[in-house]
Amino acid sequence: MENQTQARRANKRASDILKAVASFVVIVATTYLGLLAVTFFIGRVVPIDPVLAIVGDRAPAHVVERTRIEMGFNLPYYQQFYLYVKGVLQGDFGTSVLTTNPVMADIRRVFPATMELATVGTVIGAALGIPLGVLAAVKRGSLADQVVRIIGLIGYSVPIFWLGLLALLVFYARLGWTAGPGRIDVVFEYTFTPITGFYLLDAVLNRDWAAFKDIFAHIILPASLLGYFSLAYISRMTRSFMLNELSQEYIVAARAKGLSETRIIWGHALRNAAVPLVTVIALSYAGLLEGSVLTETVFAWPGLGLYITNSLQNADMNAVLGGTIVIGSVFIALNLLSDLLYRLLDPRTRIR
Repeated sequence: MENQTQARRANKRASDILKAVASFVVIVATTYLGLLAVTFFIGRVVPIDPVLAIVGDRAPAHVVERTRIEMGFNLPYYQQFYLYVKGVLQGDFGTSVLTTNPVMADIRRVFPATMELATVGTVIGAALGIPLGVLAAVKRGSLADQVVRIIGLIGYSVPIFWLGLLALLVFYARLGWTAGPGRIDVVFEYTFTPITGFYLLDAVLNRDWAAFKDIFAHIILPASLLGYFSLAYISRMTRSFMLNELSQEYIVAARAKGLSETRIIWGHALRNAAVPLVTVIALSYAGLLEGSVLTETVFAWPGLGLYITNSLQNADMNAVLGGTIVIGSVFIALNLLSDLLYRLLDPRTRIR
């Protein structure tokens, strides 16, 4: 009887795991299909003819018609959508009109710059936002709390392109504390050898400390700008989570036992608040990846945001939609990763 009971429990657990995996796969597939449907719809409703963008508006009518047939734009929409999804799943986003390269090749070239910028910005935002959020929660209603909330409010309110231009004027043009627009100085452009596409890491791997210093001087200003906007979100959510934890009964019990306030705040309250904070930081990182378009434009940062902007200005819809799909895919992946980490860190959400 005991063996049968254990077998039934094992079968039930296996069944629950399979259901969870199936649900996960369905959610991913449905979300991604929705992303593809939206991008396909955008590509068909914008007042830009992709055929004319390729052949030019002075091309003969028979050339335009032949190109339209070759690209499949003469087919019904459902067939076009099928071919579109098939191509995307194979990593084929078409050819860029602007660079004449496959869009995927262009994205592989520029996306590491965006990831590096967003990563440094998220590190800055989390490193400053979490302590500020904790401080605001512990000193609720005090001057420190009000200052932290005002800092966050400014981060939400001030347009990022205006703040970027102001930062360039002050810290680059006036004070000379940072390097100017771009990712690396022209002096190192032909001597520096990228390995991974992440220039800071590549400089360390190459042990090129002069290049590392120059790359850091270029990235610190735009990354700090993105980090400030990340800080605004992370500090606000940290404050909210900490206020909730500090009102729990286990905090009262810990104080009754005579534990120090430092240990209660950092060792107990923040530890429990760290579980939802994982999701917040992941979403903040995804937001910087998709929201870095204006920052990259202001700082001439050669990433995916600037690539999409230039492509849009030149009616290069293959590149625009390809970049949009990549960013959307990363956003979906980070959401799923944060959900997975949430389940791993919080035993209450695991399958029993």
